[in-house]
Amino acid sequence: MTELTAHVEEACTALVGDGEPVTFAAVAERVGISKATLYRRAELRAVVEEHRTRARDAYSLSGIVVELDHLRQGLEVVAAKVRHHEEEIRALRRRTSARR
Repeated sequence: MTELTAHVEEACTALVGDGEPVTFAAVAERVGISKATLYRRAELRAVVEEHRTRARDAYSLSGIVVELDHLRQGLEVVAAKVRHHEEEIRALRRRTSARR
């Protein structure tokens, strides 16, 4: 992450923390760069748009539904890993008991 990207990230976080809307103008002013720079540089634009989306959808029903879906998918991945590890443990125990 470049230093400028970090400054843009900090500005967005500060705006959200202050309860202010995350806009390109507000971020540009806080960082001390032009709005055009934020629009032209893809990595900077992505940071601002991500914070805008997160702030806008944070309390909407669709935002909650999306968040729940992501959490469910993550939980399914963890559960699959646990099942795989349990199978490996059982196989190791069978091998260990067969050697005795």
